Formats: sequence, C-alpha cells, structure tokens
Amino acid sequence: MGERIAGDEVSDLAAFGIEVLAARESRKIKQRHLADATGYSRFYVSKVEHGVQMPSDRFAERCDEVFGTNGLFRRLRRRISNLDPPAWFAPYLRLEPQAARIFDWSVHCLVGFAQTDAYARAIFRAGYPRDTAESIALKAAERLRRREKLDRADPPPEIWLVVYEAALRAVVGGPRVMADQLASLARYAESPGVDFQVMPFGAGAHGVHMSAFTLLTFSDETATSVWADGPRGGRLYQEAAVTAEAARVHERMRAHALSPRDSLNLLCAIREEHLKNV
Repeated sequence: MGERIAGDEVSDLAAFGIEVLAARESRKIKQRHLADATGYSRFYVSKVEHGVQMPSDRFAERCDEVFGTNGLFRRLRRRISNLDPPAWFAPYLRLEPQAARIFDWSVHCLVGFAQTDAYARAIFRAGYPRDTAESIALKAAERLRRREKLDRADPPPEIWLVVYEAALRAVVGGPRVMADQLASLARYAESPGVDFQVMPFGAGAHGVHMSAFTLLTFSDETATSVWADGPRGGRLYQEAAVTAEAARVHERMRAHALSPRDSLNLLCAIREEHLKNV
C-alpha cells in the first residue's frame, strides 16, 4: 500500500512513521540508507513511515542510534505498545470494514466481529487480569463496534467463517455465556452473505496444523491482506506470496470442514450441551 491509511485522527502508529520520515529527511538520509543502517528492508521502512507497519523494538533502537535521538523512538514504540486497541492491530482494523470478502479461520476462540459482549468480556478478562471492570467493558465495546462497521458497509462484505470445533466447546465465561454466544453465532451464520463451516475434531490434523488467520480481499486496488495471530499479538501481511498461500489454506480448510448445514446442526447440538450445564 503506497499511502497512509486515512482516519479521523493521526494514530500513534502513524505518528511514529511521521517522526521517522521527518528525522530521516531533516538529516538528508535516503530511505534505502536508513534501511541498510537499521538492518531492515526498504519496503519495511516505507511501511513504517506510512503508518501501516508496527515497528519492532530493534527498529526503534536502531533509529535512535542512526538519528542520535536519545531514546525518542524507543519511547514512542513503548507508547504504541500500550494502546487500546493495540497499535499493532490498528492497520487491520482500518482495513476490515473496507474488505469485499473476509475469509476467517478460528481455532481457539471466535473471530472478534462474531463475538457477543459477554464472550468478549470473558476473553479480555483472561488476557488482562489486572484491568478494571470499566477497562474490560470498553475493550469489549470496541470489539462489538467491528460488527457494526461491517453491517454498515455498502455493500457489506461477503464473509466465510471456518471454525474449529474446539472454539465452540471451550467454556468461555461459563456455560450460559457460551450458550448465548453460540445462539448468536447460529443467527449470524444464517445471515445473507455469511457462510459458516465447522472443522470437526474428526478431521484430524487438518484442524490443528494451522494457527488462526483472517484473509481480506478488496474490490479496489487495496492489497490483499492477511492477519495472523502470534505470540505478541499478531501481524498484518500484504506480500503476494503470503496472501496467496493463505487463500489456498482456507480453501483446503473449507474442503475438509463439515457442510454448512451439518455445521449449523453441530453448533446447535454443542449449544444444547452447554445449556445442560447451566
């Protein structure tokens, strides 16, 4: 992507890129020279400067060394690490409502825009055990806004969800929360423009060999994008080879998953199991 993603305000991630660009140009350092000096590619530097790449700690440290900025970029990097939603997720969140098609593979928990408020709160409570109830509520509300943005899109994106059975059986927030979540998911699965399949335990290795990811494709010239989960939150990929492989993987997932009707039947059966434990 050649231009900074537009928004109502300049995000902290975009601000980091603006500062890198300003520091580089004020010192008359060419982009390729900064790439060489920091040990990163020119493409990486360009994405950081355009606010679509979360800079690594190492990149921030190298910028301070190259520019002689006495820890400025390390401080900016720490700041964007603590945002809500996190800065590393911001580029994806801007792209999601612009997508023409969304292909999701969920393994341990459901994709954010398909979550209920109570389910989202339980997920955030597990991930942020020291946060206040108010902070958790705000995080959950932000997550639910993702669904609202998709519903308001004109036209709304086509969505294909493939969910591993474990994500339906995990008791997130308690049996009642899970029963309500699966009821909501069942309604969503029957919405126009939404395809839903379950990868059952019986599919064996097909359900466990790949971590969760979301593939976005667009009707304009925006680059096809993949969000993949990782140990430090995740990463946005837009390289053609990576996105093409993600598309092939999702196609294979759909081939090994249950049919949409059988998937919905299994979802409802699992919901009944949760209800028995309420």
